[in-house]
Amino acid sequence: MSGLYGYRWQKARAAFLREHPLCTHCQRRGLVTPAAIVDHITPHRGDEVLFWDVANWQPLCKPCHDSWKQAIEKGKEAWGADGNGLPTSPAHPWNRNDTRRGG
Repeated sequence: MSGLYGYRWQKARAAFLREHPLCTHCQRRGLVTPAAIVDHITPHRGDEVLFWDVANWQPLCKPCHDSWKQAIEKGKEAWGADGNGLPTSPAHPWNRNDTRRGG
C-alpha cells in the first residue's frame, strides 16, 4: 500500500489541496481551517481504483483527520458521534463556535 503514496500521489495531493484549501469538516461547522490532508472518504484499503478516485477525496485539517475520522475507520465509538462522525454532545469542543481546538 505504501507504493501508492509516492511521487504521483504527492503531486496529485498538492494539486487537490490548492483547489480545495479548506477543511470540509470544519466548514460544515462554520469554521475556516486550512486543510493539510487529502482524506479518502471511503477507505481504499489498497484498492488502486478507489485510491485514485478524486470523487472519494476530501480535504481535512490534521485534527479532524487524526481524531474522529481515524476513530471511525478503526471501528471505535467517536465520543458519542453521529453517523457523520460529529460529536453529539453540545459541550464537546468541536461543537463550540470558536476556532480553538480542545478548549
